[in-house]
Amino acid sequence: MEFILEIADFVVKAAIILMVVMLIVAIISNAAQRQRRQDGELQVRNLSRDLRDSAQTISLETLGKKQRKQAQKQARKAEKNEQAAEQRVFVIDFKGSLDAHEVDNLQREVNAVIGAAKAGDTVFVRLESPGGVVHGYGLGAAQLQRLRDAELELVIGVDKVAASGGYMMAAVADKVIAAPFAIIGSIGVVAQLPNFHRWLKKHDVDFETVTAGDYKRTLTVFGENTDAGRRKFKEDLEQIHAQFKNHIVQYRPKVDLDQVATGEYWTAEKALEMDLVDEICTTDSWLLARCKDHGIYHIRYYEKRPLGERIGKNVTAVLTSIREFLTKS
Repeated sequence: MEFILEIADFVVKAAIILMVVMLIVAIISNAAQRQRRQDGELQVRNLSRDLRDSAQTISLETLGKKQRKQAQKQARKAEKNEQAAEQRVFVIDFKGSLDAHEVDNLQREVNAVIGAAKAGDTVFVRLESPGGVVHGYGLGAAQLQRLRDAELELVIGVDKVAASGGYMMAAVADKVIAAPFAIIGSIGVVAQLPNFHRWLKKHDVDFETVTAGDYKRTLTVFGENTDAGRRKFKEDLEQIHAQFKNHIVQYRPKVDLDQVATGEYWTAEKALEMDLVDEICTTDSWLLARCKDHGIYHIRYYEKRPLGERIGKNVTAVLTSIREFLTKS
């Protein structure tokens, strides 16, 4: 028994040493790869075929054995003779965060679609975002405008939320559809920051800010804010809000701007009444309705993670499993 325990102890120690060595190799590899630009790749998936195959799978299960074989034979024949659909839909997913860094991938996806699509094709963007930085979402809206400039029909689908900067992007579309309880609107601008001036003053800490230009700095986190600075900061927000409202009017001229540009948000059913969306419909329903007579292609730019990062993640998972095993033992 003691001999077996010694062998087990040796095996565990050897495994730990091996994992540590692999982790070191992964760290070195990751550091080396960070010196090189990490390219991504564009993935294209035939969604119309996937949707049809899913429906066909269910249909086949409801048939008898003989009928199923006949249906499978017909399906293979139809697939062999399948012609490229004249009407095409290109699907892009955009799930935006506060800093809108996802716009970088959106730009690449838009470039790819514009290069492959022809006038009259449709681009369907499944959008989800509560908003974020103005410049990021402004650029996102500009990227979507490029699709319309290329004479492509742009449809935005919202299942959960398109608010603030998210709605800034959605408004660009020729048509906006949304699920009944999706959150729509929040056409406003907000900025907030803490101020530690009184705490610093209490502890006899001075904070100096030197600027050239009266309004180079308006509100500050550590310095003493002034009424003039607050007024200027408010003016800047009002200017951005005015541009946001002009953006909405440009693309949604039927809306009552005084009613919708208050910073409030609504569910899609209410937003439909206010002309902020055009149809109550989920993105899946919209796609399913077109899968039989449209070629639907999902476009996604995928950033490859460095090899070292992938290896390091796997090694970490293994080490965690070993630690948990030893703890339980």
